[in-house]
Amino acid sequence: MDENMNILNKLISIGLSEQKAKETAKNEKLCNQLIEIINTATKYSPKGISKSTGNLLYKVGTSIKPQIQSKIELLVKYVAEEKLNTEIKVNAAIKYLMDHAEENVDIKNFETASGVGITVSPEEIEKAVEKVIARSKEELLEKRYTFNMGILMAAARSELPFADGKWVKNEVDIQVLDLLGPKDSANNLKVAQTKVKEKKKEATPTETEMPKEEEPRTITSMMKRLNFHKPGENYKTDGYVITPNTMNLIKKHLEETKGQVRTRFPPEPNGILHVGHAKAVNINFGYAEAHGGLCILRYDDTNPEKEEEKYFNEILEMVQWLGYEPAMISHSSDYFDQLYEYACTLIKKDLAYVCHQKQEELKGFNPPPSPWRKRPVEESLQLFQDMKNGKIGEGEATLRMKVTLEEGKQDPVAYRIKFLPHHRTGNKWCIYPTYDFTHCLCDSIENITHSLCTKEFQSRRSSYYWLCNALDIYCPVQWEYGRLNMNYTVISKRKILKLISEGIIRDWDDPRLFTLTALRRRGVPPEAIQKFCVELGVTGAQSVVDPQMLEAHVRDILNNTAPRTMAVLEPLKVRISLPCKTPILIDVPDFPADPSRGHHKVTFSDVIYIDQSDFREILPNNQYKRLTIGQPVGLRHAGYVISVTEVKKDENNQIIEVQTIGTPVAVSKRPKAFIHWVSEPVTCEVRLYERLFNHKNPEDSKEVPGGFITDCNPNSLRCIKNAMVDKSVKGAKIYDKFQFERVGFFSVDPDSTPDKLVFNQTVSLKEDAGKE
Repeated sequence: MDENMNILNKLISIGLSEQKAKETAKNEKLCNQLIEIINTATKYSPKGISKSTGNLLYKVGTSIKPQIQSKIELLVKYVAEEKLNTEIKVNAAIKYLMDHAEENVDIKNFETASGVGITVSPEEIEKAVEKVIARSKEELLEKRYTFNMGILMAAARSELPFADGKWVKNEVDIQVLDLLGPKDSANNLKVAQTKVKEKKKEATPTETEMPKEEEPRTITSMMKRLNFHKPGENYKTDGYVITPNTMNLIKKHLEETKGQVRTRFPPEPNGILHVGHAKAVNINFGYAEAHGGLCILRYDDTNPEKEEEKYFNEILEMVQWLGYEPAMISHSSDYFDQLYEYACTLIKKDLAYVCHQKQEELKGFNPPPSPWRKRPVEESLQLFQDMKNGKIGEGEATLRMKVTLEEGKQDPVAYRIKFLPHHRTGNKWCIYPTYDFTHCLCDSIENITHSLCTKEFQSRRSSYYWLCNALDIYCPVQWEYGRLNMNYTVISKRKILKLISEGIIRDWDDPRLFTLTALRRRGVPPEAIQKFCVELGVTGAQSVVDPQMLEAHVRDILNNTAPRTMAVLEPLKVRISLPCKTPILIDVPDFPADPSRGHHKVTFSDVIYIDQSDFREILPNNQYKRLTIGQPVGLRHAGYVISVTEVKKDENNQIIEVQTIGTPVAVSKRPKAFIHWVSEPVTCEVRLYERLFNHKNPEDSKEVPGGFITDCNPNSLRCIKNAMVDKSVKGAKIYDKFQFERVGFFSVDPDSTPDKLVFNQTVSLKEDAGKE
C-alpha cells in the first residue's frame, strides 16, 4: 500500500491530478517510465519540479520512441534544467534525436535544432504577425471573418518556429480585430451577400468560375495520406529494433532499391482469394503505386499438403482483374536453399534447437517448456541435417526458435517434417519452413520496405524483427491494418469446401459466395470493389460490414456502365391491335439519361411479352398502376398505350394471352405507368440470388447451434429457365453486363452457350426494403 502511495505522490509531484495519476499508475509500462524520468529529473533539479516542467516531463514519457530510449536522460536533463522549456522545443528535440538515432549526439547541433537558448519576445511576435497580415491584407478585408485564420497562424509560426503558440494566436486575434473591427455576424452576412450579388451582376457565362471540385477519393489518394515511414527511415517507426549494424544494412538496402517503395502481396496458394483479400491487394499494390514503387506477388508456398496449381493461376488472375500487374512473381520456395542456410546459422548462434515434443503437446496458449531447449549446438545441427535427409519421421522433431512472441507464446516452430513432394521443388525437400520463419526472411531477401499485413499478425511483429536481427540481415518494417469481414458469409477454405462437398454450392466461384471469382461471376465490377475499399479506409479497427455496403457501390458503377435492355422473367403473351404495319424497328438509347452514348434496335410487333406481375384482371388496390381490365398502360420506348379487350385462358383457367388495342401516346390520355416488354425475343436462363445464410454470423454457435451448414437459406438460388430478353443482346460475351429495365443488373454467366445465354443477377435496381 505504501509503495502505491509513493508512486501516486511522485506522479502528482509533476502536476498530474490525483485521478490522472491513478489512471497512469494502471499502465505499468508508462508508469515505470515516468517514475524513472521523475527520479532523473530530481537529480538535475534539486530545488524541485515546477508544474510547467512536470507537464513537459510527462510529454517526454508519453512521446519517447524505443529507438532513442538510450538518450532519454539527455532529454530529461534539458527539460529539468529548463533549457527545453516549451512543448515546441521538446518536440523539436525528439525529432532531432529520431533523425540521428544511430549517431552519438552532437550537442551543438542538438541545441540549435531544439531552440535551446532561444527566447522570442512579444515585440518579435508582434512584428512577425504584422508582416504576415500585410501579405494577406487584401483578402482579409474582402472575406473578413470568413477568412481562414489558421493560415495566418501557420505563417507566423513559420517565421518564429520556437514562439509560444498561445502568444502567437493572441497577437493574431488582436491585429485582426484592429484591422477589421468587432466581429458582427449580421454585418458580415450582409457584406458577404452584397459581394455575391455584385459578382452575379458582373459575371458573364464565360467569366463565372466553376466551383472547385474536391479531389475524388481513390485508392491512390488514400494511400498517399497514410503516415508510413519513408524508405530508409525504418528506424523511426515504433517498436523497430536498432542493432549496431542496422544503419549499414539500411544503407546497403537503399543502394539496391535506389530508395524505391517495395511492397508484396503474399497469399497462400491453397484457396481462392476472397473480398478480405481484395482489401489487402488494394493496400499493397495501391501503396506502392501511389509512391512510384513496385509490388511483388509472392506465393507463400511452404505447405505442399494443400497447394494446387489452379490456385496459383486464379490468384494472379484476380490480382489482374482488380487492376494490378505484379512487378515480379516470386515464391517462398524460390528461397528454400537460402532459408535452410539461415536456419543453420540460427542453430550455430544457439538461437534455435531441435525439439521432439509432439504437436498435441504444443497446443494451447501455455504449453510446457521444451526439455530440449538447452540441447548442445552441434547436436541440434546434426539432428537438423538428419531431418533434412529424411532420417527422422514426420512429427518426431521440429526446429524451434528461441524467442517469446508478444502474445506470450514461446519458441515458435521454424521447420517441420513432411514427406510430401512440392509442386515446384519436387522431392528435394522433406522439411518445410513455417510462416513465422519464412515470411520476414523472404521480405528481407526481396528488400521489402513496407511489410503490410492484417492486425492478427501484430503479435508476430516481435519475432519478425528478432529473426532478421538475429541473422544480422536487413529488417523491413511491419505495419498492421484491420482485416475486413463480411456478414452473411463464410470465408474459411475448410467451410467453403464443406459447402461444395454437401452440394449446397457448386464451386469456389458460386455467385452466392464472397470469393473474388464468385463476385466476378456474379457481375460485380472491380471498380466497385475499389470504391468499397476506399470507403472502408485503412485503420487498425477490424471491419465487419453488411453486403449491402458493397452492393451500393456496385449499383453506382453499373448505373453508368451497364447498357439498358428489356427482359421479361415470367412472360405473359400480349396481342395488340395496332393502327400500323408490324414488325417495326425502334431506336432505343443504351443509356436513356444520355442518348449520346449509343443506341440499339428493338423489334416491336403485334405480339409482345410482358411480365406476369404487370397484369391483373381486376384492379387489386389503388396503388397498382399497371395493366388491368379498364386500366391502360404505356409501353416503354414504343410510343403506344395498350388497353385490354379480352383475356384468354386455358382449361385450367390459367391466362395464356391478353388481347389489347394500341393507341399512340400522342393521342391518348397519359397512363399511370409505362412497363417494359419484349417482342421476337431470345429465350435465356436467369439466376436470381438471395443471401446464402440466414444470420449475420453463420459461425456463431449461439445463433446457429447446428453449425453454419444448418443456417443455409434454401431459397438462395432461383433459376428461371425460360426468361425472355430482347435479341439486341445476342452475341454478348461472358461477364458482359446489362441493366434489365425495371428488374435489376445482370451479367452473362460462363455457362452460356451460343444457343442460350445465362444471366446472373448482380444486384437489384435498389436496396431491398427487407434488408437491414
